[in-house]
Amino acid sequence: MAPAARRGEAGAGGPGRKGRPGPGRAAPRAAGLAADMAAERDPRGVLRQGRAFLDLFWDIARPEQETRLAATQGLLRHLRGGGKEDELQYALRRLVEGLAATREAARPGFSLALAQVLQAFEEIPVCSVLEQIKEKHNLQKVKKKLVRNAAFGNFFGVMALFQSGRLIKDQKALLESIQLLQQLAQYHAYLKDLPAKTLVDILSEVPEAVFEEVLFGILQADITSAFKSPENLHLLLVGIQKFPGVLKPKKLKKLFGSPTIVNEENIPRLVELLQSAAKSEKKDKKLPSIGYDLLHVSLKEGAFELFWKEAVENGLVKEKSGPVSYMCYRLLGSALPLLSLDQLRMVLKGRVMQQYGEHVVTTQLPDRFKFAPEMETYVDEFLNGCDDPEKQLAVMIGFSTLTNQGYPVVPSIWRVVRHLQPVALQKYISWLKDMFLRPDLDCCLDFSTNRQKQNQENVNTTQHKMARLRKWIIHRLVSIIESPGKKEESLVMDISRFCFFHAFFETKKKISQIPETNALPSEPLDEQAHSLAANYFFGLLQTLNTLTVLGDSAKAAALREKHIHGVTADGKLWIFLLVEYASELLSNEKHVRAVRPFTEGQKDAWERTLQSVKNLQKKENKSHSAKIFAFQQLLLLMAIHLFKNPEETTELLSDLLDCTERAFSKEPKKTNTENSEPGWVEVIVEILLSLLAQPSLLIRRISKSVFGRICPNLTKRGLQLILDVLDPYQDQDEESAVVVMEESEKKTKSSLKGMDDEGSGDSSDEDSSEEENDSGDEDNNEEVDENFRSQLMNVLQAGNALGGDESDEEMDDEAMMALDKNISALFAEQQKRIQAKKDEKNRMRKEKILRRDFKIKVLDLIEVFLSKQPENPLVFDIIEPLLQVIEQCMSSDSDKQEVDFLQKTAHIFTNSLCRAKQYCRQIDALQEDLHAFVERLVKKACKHTDSSVALYYFSASLYLLKVLKGNVSDKTPTPPVPLPKKQGSNIPQTSQLFSTGSLDVERVTVIYQQALTQFLSKRNSALTASMFLDLFSRFPIMCKPLVDTLVKSITAGARQHQQALACLLLQKVLPLRELKLSVTEEEWEALISESIRQVTKSLEGADQFRVKAAKEKVAKNLELLNFLLKTVTQQKLRVELAATERALLALHQQEGFGTSARLDSLYWNVMRWLNYTKPKKEKVAAANKAAQGAEPLKRKRKGFLPESKKRKNRKKRLQENGVRAGAGEEGAAAAPEEESEGTDTLEEKNGRKHKKQKLAGSGEEAVNGGDAVADEKKRKKRNRKRKGDVGKGAEQVPAAKKAKGNVNQETLQKQGKAKKKRKVKKAPVLQE
Repeated sequence: MAPAARRGEAGAGGPGRKGRPGPGRAAPRAAGLAADMAAERDPRGVLRQGRAFLDLFWDIARPEQETRLAATQGLLRHLRGGGKEDELQYALRRLVEGLAATREAARPGFSLALAQVLQAFEEIPVCSVLEQIKEKHNLQKVKKKLVRNAAFGNFFGVMALFQSGRLIKDQKALLESIQLLQQLAQYHAYLKDLPAKTLVDILSEVPEAVFEEVLFGILQADITSAFKSPENLHLLLVGIQKFPGVLKPKKLKKLFGSPTIVNEENIPRLVELLQSAAKSEKKDKKLPSIGYDLLHVSLKEGAFELFWKEAVENGLVKEKSGPVSYMCYRLLGSALPLLSLDQLRMVLKGRVMQQYGEHVVTTQLPDRFKFAPEMETYVDEFLNGCDDPEKQLAVMIGFSTLTNQGYPVVPSIWRVVRHLQPVALQKYISWLKDMFLRPDLDCCLDFSTNRQKQNQENVNTTQHKMARLRKWIIHRLVSIIESPGKKEESLVMDISRFCFFHAFFETKKKISQIPETNALPSEPLDEQAHSLAANYFFGLLQTLNTLTVLGDSAKAAALREKHIHGVTADGKLWIFLLVEYASELLSNEKHVRAVRPFTEGQKDAWERTLQSVKNLQKKENKSHSAKIFAFQQLLLLMAIHLFKNPEETTELLSDLLDCTERAFSKEPKKTNTENSEPGWVEVIVEILLSLLAQPSLLIRRISKSVFGRICPNLTKRGLQLILDVLDPYQDQDEESAVVVMEESEKKTKSSLKGMDDEGSGDSSDEDSSEEENDSGDEDNNEEVDENFRSQLMNVLQAGNALGGDESDEEMDDEAMMALDKNISALFAEQQKRIQAKKDEKNRMRKEKILRRDFKIKVLDLIEVFLSKQPENPLVFDIIEPLLQVIEQCMSSDSDKQEVDFLQKTAHIFTNSLCRAKQYCRQIDALQEDLHAFVERLVKKACKHTDSSVALYYFSASLYLLKVLKGNVSDKTPTPPVPLPKKQGSNIPQTSQLFSTGSLDVERVTVIYQQALTQFLSKRNSALTASMFLDLFSRFPIMCKPLVDTLVKSITAGARQHQQALACLLLQKVLPLRELKLSVTEEEWEALISESIRQVTKSLEGADQFRVKAAKEKVAKNLELLNFLLKTVTQQKLRVELAATERALLALHQQEGFGTSARLDSLYWNVMRWLNYTKPKKEKVAAANKAAQGAEPLKRKRKGFLPESKKRKNRKKRLQENGVRAGAGEEGAAAAPEEESEGTDTLEEKNGRKHKKQKLAGSGEEAVNGGDAVADEKKRKKRNRKRKGDVGKGAEQVPAAKKAKGNVNQETLQKQGKAKKKRKVKKAPVLQE
């Protein structure tokens, strides 16, 4: 193919252009020209095969990877299936040209396609393709501005040859490719280190013999200069690892003077090269390849210790730059799988680890780069792939001993522990326990930050470090149980016993039966350490309570299938095992001492609890298993809490034990009266409420679990205890006391937590500054105290009285000092009073927050009761308290806690109560109360001013309707609803539809009829249409009694908006099948007739459409009327429609009715049922097209002046228009044509009016005595330059007369053009 042809094809489909015309979008002229050129310069006809083949090259250059891959596969299929040599050669040329494309996505696309073609067609010589690449992208001949593209073309060409897999087989092409890559290394500004990396990749695939025979000679210069650049050093390192037979120590000694690479002489240069590589790879955030290969070579040469200590720790670590430090950390993580046990211990105690720890501590800010997740990935991969437990243990201990003032840097919840083998895990736990008892700070790699070094007098003490280390260890032990992975029950119990023992006991003497006494702590645990261990132990209890069953036995698998948690494989509770262990410790007073010994009363409560639990376990096989399990779980929890809060728990435990005895006693149940002793359920409820006040998630969950099991035994008094907590209008004295206790607990926990926080000092400063700001704001807002003002005046007067009436300057020093002292004392006293008021406000605010939090917890009990006992009659007692809470929250503050409380209450009320699928079935004795309850709820909904609150009241009434309607009364049933004769066969279904159950339909009808009347007659009502739509859809039995009210309200509504709502509701009610079944045919026809009459009356009163409410009312009227007329037509009802027809015709004539497209559409939908058809609009464009059909317009040529713009034709048009306007015969002939058009739309009339104005304006110019023609002649004579005829203007008048017959047609054509392309200027209308 000629070069010109190739350039032409490159313009059509080459990679240089950013876009191409799609198929069918090219201009015909351009397409024809391209076809001619292709036919002349493409004798073989490759380009005339079709667009599909050429489009493949466009798709290869697309930025989407999927498109490129699909195009490459399509090209291979085309070349394999076609079998044409010319297409293959053309494809090779196109692909080689595309290697230097300007778009970045195109270059790898063409490179991959070329590699696939070479791989598929092995008959293509690799050398010829390489020569073609060199020739096409010659770096010496290319223009300066195209050097970058040529460099990329050569590089991607070599990449294509290498990816094809054939470069290694052709030694000549391999040699030339290596030389080309060496040349490309000079263009580092464009290619960076890509040629060097590609060279390394090629070497990794080359056999050793080929390297020695072919490549070593040309690469010897690069290898010899290995210490001059990171690329050459990387090449040498790869060669040493890949070709050890070629680059032997003797060869290295001959090249470098030393048989090894890693030696003391080369260390400084290696450090420089590593630093350079780290800075060049900083954007990639990965370890440079040269570092990883150097690590391998140092291990191979046995010089790893020298490399790590001298090159890394004494060289790289000293440079504090970020990329170099991160490379050191990555070297550490990458070296873990390669090192021996001794090397691991050496590395994990070095300066790299210490610097990594400082990085972790100092990069806590959110905007700083954190390397900890990447290091966790390295450790996780190492532990997952390592089979040596000793290495696993060494790495875990190494990272656990990297401490910041005693506190390890790695998180206590480190998930890498899940990969530890059982042996390594057991040894790690033993090491943790030993470090807890005998903290060895010397084995820790400890460091301090700069800020900590400035405050060494406060924090750098041995006791402080030991406390921090013990805190981390105890949390680390607890988190091992929480972490996923396979664990044995013995391991879990071992950790639990250890935590419990050191939380509440101390060793007096060793005893073999208690393993925890065999190791004494080197430093005794203080009270703070015991308290900290106790807090973590109760967190461990929460984990044990939700722990799945461990073990591989069949029994354990069966328990897991039942989703049972908190028990061992033999079915025992974990907490029961810990109570047994505690009992064993308490019985060995000679060897073990409790941190807080029990009193006699507490010992008695403990013994009674154990005995009660044993008694319950004996009854476990009998009935009431749920109640037995609940009491057993609660007793065990209270027994454990004796060790934490013995004084507070003893009283609760005593009540619980008495309650347990009464709950399982065989005495007959006593009827509960107001003055009788509370039953066991009431006592349990009080205990659970007191437990919910404590800040413990474990207690909260166990309380919910216990309450769910005793729900069937709940009494009205017990439920009232819960509802009293939620009552917003009741005093909360007892609750306040409980809440204050919770606040003190939270303060204690926060103080323990804040002990070890790094930013505790800063946070306290911020808190104090915030308090100062708040106090300053309150001082500014504080009102002036009149009492303080009078006291201040008295002090000032007393000071002035000492000096008489003289000025302050004559007062002596003693008087001034006395006055200052009195004033300062007065202000100090006033400041104390102000601070006391602030403290009181703050205390009240905190109590309010805690009280609200307590109520949120109590709501959990309500939700549990509604879900467990939906058929209990006590559910009705919950409705009003929840509604009061919702109403009170709606009108109170809108802080986040209040909003959460409201949302949770509304969620429980809506989903757990009103939408419950099950409800109470035994309401014979409650029918009267429930009907009164419905009436009360509906009246409150009507009286309320907030629609959102009224919705909840209305929903509650619908819930009660569901309960009443769903229960069959034992009394005499109400007579059945009369049914039409045609439906006699469906009597069983209809009787089921209209069964009223226990519902008094007449009474309920009066209630909802009053509400509906108020909704449609009262101007401001909290009720909404959605409420009544819900009523009608859920209870169709209410449709028939209330439909008359809706019909009357179409015209009797208070406002137009309410009349529209009446139409909307009626439109939703009438289609209901149940309504049709509940009335006779005569009643149905009367209902439809009355509805039409009311709608007609409403339409007759419609006179203005300026207000939105008026338009909406008419729209709803038309929608309802459309349904009514459709029903009349389809069911063939005998209804008079004459008045309706007159009203509709009059409505269409109303002013402003046609301006709304929606009303117009609804109107003609209604008129369709009265046999009226909407008139079709005849567009002016249609008439223009008909006129243009006789004389088709010539296509306008671009770049030429239109004929109408030329001077002679413009003058001709003026004269033609004048003759047309002045000729009476033509006007008379045109009149019938205008009359024959019939009735026209408003747009058509406006269009004709516009045409008349234009024609009249032209005619006016001609009628005014021929002045326009004369002026035109004079202008023609003055400006005549190229025209030779002076009398040419006089010949234009006959021309106008000659064209007089076609003037109308020509005018319509011109006006059609004007309407589409430009605005027409208005001309004065000629008065006829």
